[in-house]
Amino acid sequence: MSELVYGCMGLGGDWDGEEVTVDAVDAAERAVLAALDAGMTTFDHADIYRRGKAERAFGLVLQRHPGLRDRIRIQTKVGITLPTDDVVGHYDLSGEAIRTRARACLERLGVDHVDTLLLHRPDPLMEPQDAADALQELVGEGLVGAVGVSNFSAAQMRSLQRHLDLPLAVNQLELSLHHRGFVEEGICVNTAASTSAPFPEGTLEHCREQGVQVQAWGSLAQGRYSGRLPDDAEGADRRTARLVARLAEELGATREEVVLGWLMKHPARIAPVVGSTDPDRIVACAGARRVAASMSREQWYALLTSARGAGVP
Repeated sequence: MSELVYGCMGLGGDWDGEEVTVDAVDAAERAVLAALDAGMTTFDHADIYRRGKAERAFGLVLQRHPGLRDRIRIQTKVGITLPTDDVVGHYDLSGEAIRTRARACLERLGVDHVDTLLLHRPDPLMEPQDAADALQELVGEGLVGAVGVSNFSAAQMRSLQRHLDLPLAVNQLELSLHHRGFVEEGICVNTAASTSAPFPEGTLEHCREQGVQVQAWGSLAQGRYSGRLPDDAEGADRRTARLVARLAEELGATREEVVLGWLMKHPARIAPVVGSTDPDRIVACAGARRVAASMSREQWYALLTSARGAGVP
């Protein structure tokens, strides 16, 4: 898997039930080619992205570029049911739903298999054996190459893994300089602040021990530090954006590379998921690994301290 993952959640147009337009496919093609130029060869999907239109648009891009499928890895996710007028939004990791939805993903993508299938979010009603049986059946049929999870804690991963004969390959979690509970959970141990660290304890450590790739969705924090600040941005965000810009100059990098490099310097070997559809911004992420290697410990902690609005405990 590539160290940077391209997130396809923005492809396909609006979140409506309409067909994918030619303009949407053109935009998806530009984004995919920019991601390839930036060295990204893993493309992340989910069956719900743009209500299925992201996968359909990507499949049409693959049709435009014969041979591209052989150069990339495709992963997708199942398990979320979006709300409608008649159905409340909910999670469904029943074996039947996993099988049905995975096959629907293949149809929209126009491929005979995906390299990795992830369970999108924990389902409180999931029976681990039932879910594991469905995953192993899909792998056995050659429809899925590997399996993983998204937004699972270490305990939830262990519960599922007990029933799987194949290892979980990926856990995709929201991680960024802004959404930094994964750091707070570690540095706040045995302090009063530990009660406010929402990240599930020991999850990154478990992934590292088991060889599970950690992928970070929301890794650019919606451009909070590298793009235009939202109108309601607080002082810590503005201060951190200025620090990111200064470090970009010092490191000879883009602001995006600094924000992603901060994540990639973590020893959990985090693979950021880049979700922008702007080709220029996608390419601006390309050197994040180089920045991670050259960023000093002091620079890493300076970014953390700035984003926290306080020093470490």
